[in-house]
Amino acid sequence: MQGINKPVMFLFDKNEEFEGVLVSAELWRKIEPIVSPYMEGETTGCAPTQPERPEPMKDWDTLVEYWDFAYPVNYEVTCDECGNSTPNWIEDSPRKFRLLSANLGGLVNFGCTKCQAKITKKHFKDCIESSTTPFCDEKDPKLNAVYG
Repeated sequence: MQGINKPVMFLFDKNEEFEGVLVSAELWRKIEPIVSPYMEGETTGCAPTQPERPEPMKDWDTLVEYWDFAYPVNYEVTCDECGNSTPNWIEDSPRKFRLLSANLGGLVNFGCTKCQAKITKKHFKDCIESSTTPFCDEKDPKLNAVYG
């Protein structure tokens, strides 16, 4: 498909009226300081800030309610990337880790508030496996969605 790697794409509505311009992240980093005075509101950095999603505590509560593992509920979380650790993530104030997802099968994901790494805890019948995935600011182009 041609045109995907262009630094600028012109956008038109269904009536072929000009709507706007889509620029690549690389070009945006170059032009943001120039165009930001003309934009409504302020921009900081090359990516817009996302509002923080609420933690899915209802999913965690469901997992705890139906807990049938051979060990008690485990609230301990450790980030192998930066060393951030807590014996009970729910009781921390402020939170050292934010719950990102939890499911009834025992898969639980946390985000480290210190380094933004993702901590995955897989609860099996007799054990827990924990892994840490470092935060990556750069996106893998092979994982980008392409619409035809």
